[in-house]
Amino acid sequence: MAPSSKETEKQRWDRNFADLLQELRVAQTGMQILFAFLLTLPFSSGFPKATFFQKDVYMVALISAAFATALIISPVAFHRALFRQGRKPELVRYAHRMATSGLACMLVSMVSSVLLVTDYVLHARWAVVLTAVAAGWFATFWVILPITHRNWGEDEDKDGFVLDDSPVSVSIGADRDA
Repeated sequence: MAPSSKETEKQRWDRNFADLLQELRVAQTGMQILFAFLLTLPFSSGFPKATFFQKDVYMVALISAAFATALIISPVAFHRALFRQGRKPELVRYAHRMATSGLACMLVSMVSSVLLVTDYVLHARWAVVLTAVAAGWFATFWVILPITHRNWGEDEDKDGFVLDDSPVSVSIGADRDA
């Protein structure tokens, strides 16, 4: 679809914020489940058997999960503080930075959690290998691919889809995001 000149600057900021909030809903649910699991772990019967290393890794996973949760939810608090002040561009820029930081903390928490569990159930060598694979997997899909494809929006890709964040024209009965 071609960019529409009918979308105002305000509408674009509103759409960007709505899109960001939808993305954060996905991340927030996953982060809250992991955080809840980590909060209950010390109270399980097997936790006293954990080594000092595993307890240290647990603390990294727990604290990074707490940070991720705070960062991913922070755009809501910022929105409340700026509500009806006409500062949507500032809100979207702030929310973008917080979401990116939250995902970075989430990556640390996920990889630390993988290391914690694999080190608990497997030999340390396998734990390191599987954790490195998991870290590479996350880095590939959360960092490398997004960075290497930042300019997709400048042209249509090979399949003919426009992959940018520019406004699109919406015809009646058409799904804007389809």
